[in-house]
Amino acid sequence: MSTNYLLFIMAILKKQLEKLNLSEREADVYVELLELGETTVEQISRKSKIKRTTVYDVIESLKAKGLIGTTKRKKRTLYYAEDPRILESQLEEKKTVLEGILPQLLSMASGIDKKPDVKYFEGSEGIKNVYQDTLNYPNQEILMWGTTDVFKYFDEGYMWDYYLKKRIEKKIWMRAIGQNLGVVQKIQAEDKKYLRETRLYDSTGLFLEVEINLYGKRKIGIMSFKEGLGLIIESEKIYTTLKTIFELNWKMLDNRK
Repeated sequence: MSTNYLLFIMAILKKQLEKLNLSEREADVYVELLELGETTVEQISRKSKIKRTTVYDVIESLKAKGLIGTTKRKKRTLYYAEDPRILESQLEEKKTVLEGILPQLLSMASGIDKKPDVKYFEGSEGIKNVYQDTLNYPNQEILMWGTTDVFKYFDEGYMWDYYLKKRIEKKIWMRAIGQNLGVVQKIQAEDKKYLRETRLYDSTGLFLEVEINLYGKRKIGIMSFKEGLGLIIESEKIYTTLKTIFELNWKMLDNRK
């Protein structure tokens, strides 16, 4: 075996040992000891090209990990690498410990508030992805703040010929809040046909430029048709807060009848 090839193999071994929670210097010293057998600090330092004072620290660290042993020869302290199979037994021991505590760790993790998950979609096709996601929750309810921008900047064929039909097939009820405009009044007139109840607010000086859908008990779909941007936010806390605001709006509009 050539010297260059041996050096190449040793370099690979050292990198792999670093993945087993050894530092770069610990891996260097351990591999050098495997090759040298029983040896002195001076030889380890020379072979690994690590300063002698540092080698002492590395040796102590490896001894603590059970990877180095010592012996005496003519009043000299010699060091040797323990059987590499000790690494396997240590991993098995750690695996056993992990398996024992994993259920408790998972239980604790499930109680931690998760950061909101946000997905971005671009263009008309991207916005369709948001609508498609709302269809994944049959027999539930969508709460929606609407905008007339949908009629100006989006694919009406998709809305009438696909989305509304699919929503009805999946028995997804909708409560919608929209502007008190003629085009929205026409939609409101067909509420029963489309499993929907719409309430209108006076539009003087008030404009919604995005559509917001609350669905799936923890998701918020936001569609900015003019900008060609869609968002899906998954957060129980954000959903609950917006649902509270929606319910307040809903009751206020009912009281104005």
